[in-house]
Amino acid sequence: MGFNCGIVGLPNVGKSTLFNALTSTAAAEAANYPFCTIEPNTGRVGVPDSRLDDLARLAKSAKIIPTQLEFVDIAGLVRGASKGEGLGNQFLGNIRQVDAIIHVLRCFASDDITHVEGSVDPVRDAEIIETELMLSDLESLERRIEPLAKRAKGNDKEAKIEVAVMEKALAVLRDGKPARTISDWSREDMPYVQRMQLLTSKPILFVCNVDEESAAAGNEHTASVEAMAAAIGAGVVTISAAIEAEIAQLATDEEKAEFLETLGLDEAGLAKLIPAGYQLLDLITFFTAGPKEARAWTVRRGAKAPEAAGVIHTDFERGFIRAETISYDDFVACDGEQGAKDAGKMRVEGGEYVAHDGDVFHFRFNV
Repeated sequence: MGFNCGIVGLPNVGKSTLFNALTSTAAAEAANYPFCTIEPNTGRVGVPDSRLDDLARLAKSAKIIPTQLEFVDIAGLVRGASKGEGLGNQFLGNIRQVDAIIHVLRCFASDDITHVEGSVDPVRDAEIIETELMLSDLESLERRIEPLAKRAKGNDKEAKIEVAVMEKALAVLRDGKPARTISDWSREDMPYVQRMQLLTSKPILFVCNVDEESAAAGNEHTASVEAMAAAIGAGVVTISAAIEAEIAQLATDEEKAEFLETLGLDEAGLAKLIPAGYQLLDLITFFTAGPKEARAWTVRRGAKAPEAAGVIHTDFERGFIRAETISYDDFVACDGEQGAKDAGKMRVEGGEYVAHDGDVFHFRFNV
């Protein structure tokens, strides 16, 4: 399990160029006209983590399997998408199940690349997309609430709860606010909140697509996006899709590092995007390591050991007995699992144990 992100934005902001670069594929056509992406594109990348290499070396693992980050790229949205303008609205359903929204904003001027709104203004563009997502959520809820309301009138207890949840979300959306501004859902509400799959309830990460000259320090447009994001509690990453596209063409890590150095950059965009996504979703990484494979897994921060075990297989969670746990630091310092055991660094934890970033687990279970 990794996490997946839906990529949205106006046409010609660099969504597909960024998607291609990040997934190192040519799955999404990048062209200088609106609506060139007419099918949703999905790509997965392994999440780099140097700790995994250390664990594999010490455990003499035959394979290394990183956790996965999935991108779903849809056609560019335009003003009026919720009323059928453009093609993007057809594909909003493809991103209703993602964990987070990556909103790509154009933060560069160019005479060669047209802008559907006629000028570069990323804050305005963000407001356009947010409005279209809110309208899409409104349309979705208004279509679904009527049959539920009939069931609720017939004393269907579950339908009553679900209608109340929908009405609360509808009130916020009709007030021109995204669903993520609702912060007082009860524990009883949460299954119904998740079932709504509202686009505007998902955490959002703004990706400022800049020209090469602005990749290191940003520009006036990225500064305006950062101010907007700070006001709504969203994340921001500045990336040059053009640079990422060039990096994707280079064969070795040495070539990539040398290229970045010539541009005054310490790391590629994906290296910035992944930590930002983990922080946005409050995720941690734990590991399993043995002769067959060393593998990274992703789980939400605060998850207990059985939930972490369930990421590997549902049987592990259902039949959870205990977790044998070594921290990454102890695993490395003691030259592997046996050394950690000999040093008394392996702990046996029960079902109430909260998983920590860097835990190396061996789960015991019985089904």
